[in-house]
Amino acid sequence: MTTEPKTKFPNGTKPVKSLTKVLIQSERVRDMVEEAAVELSSVNMVLKQELAERGSQPEVENAIHKSETVEIKVEKAAEELSVVNQALENEVNERHLLEHQLAAAEKQEKAARHVSFHDPLTGLPNRVLFNDRLEHGLAQAKRHNWALAVMFMDLNGFKGINDTYGHDTGDSVLRIISQRLKDNTRVDDTVCRHGGDEFLYVLMEVRDERDITLITQNILKVIQEPCDVGGLELILSASIGISIFPKDGTTADSLIKKADKAMYVAKNTKSGYAFAQ
Repeated sequence: MTTEPKTKFPNGTKPVKSLTKVLIQSERVRDMVEEAAVELSSVNMVLKQELAERGSQPEVENAIHKSETVEIKVEKAAEELSVVNQALENEVNERHLLEHQLAAAEKQEKAARHVSFHDPLTGLPNRVLFNDRLEHGLAQAKRHNWALAVMFMDLNGFKGINDTYGHDTGDSVLRIISQRLKDNTRVDDTVCRHGGDEFLYVLMEVRDERDITLITQNILKVIQEPCDVGGLELILSASIGISIFPKDGTTADSLIKKADKAMYVAKNTKSGYAFAQ
């Protein structure tokens, strides 16, 4: 069973991990520059002491002057690197915050999308998502000359469960049946809760009525397995109507209506399932 399209969030201009790596490397360089400044300072101090002991030596004095100039530049470079690193650290923190905000927004959007396209009781796709997938399936079937089947299913005697045991028990039964239907749905097919105790199927790329019959018989079989609800063992059956594209219709609306009509034939004849005529 396929899922609804996902919304894509914009990516940052640069991954946080990459920025963090740059920051770590830059801090190492700053440490090396600071160490070089300290070493230069020590060397200059030694040279000055040596010069003081030996008296005036113009060449040495000139070398010390140049070395002190380099020392100042190195210290300044270390200070500027510290400023750059602080800016990088701030950027990393901002990117971390942005990532958390995007993750929260994506999670919220995903939850909202699921609510919009799924039945709150059973978790199955709702009619909106089903219609979208059926329209997509019809487009694929027309393009590739495939056959496609729509099944309209109704649970027999479900009203009696609600009347006898209450709606909470009825809801539990619907959840159990829905999970069975979900577990027995082919990857490219879709089952949805149409409303109440009614369900809709779209079977993609079916070869002939024999394949559809086998799938239908399996669905009826799994529905008839006992439902254990709070110690109660409840057994239901179902009636399924089937329409086939393009034989019974070429639009989503016509196929659903034909399947609905065939479902009532199956219910009245107690045959389990019936194909549209």
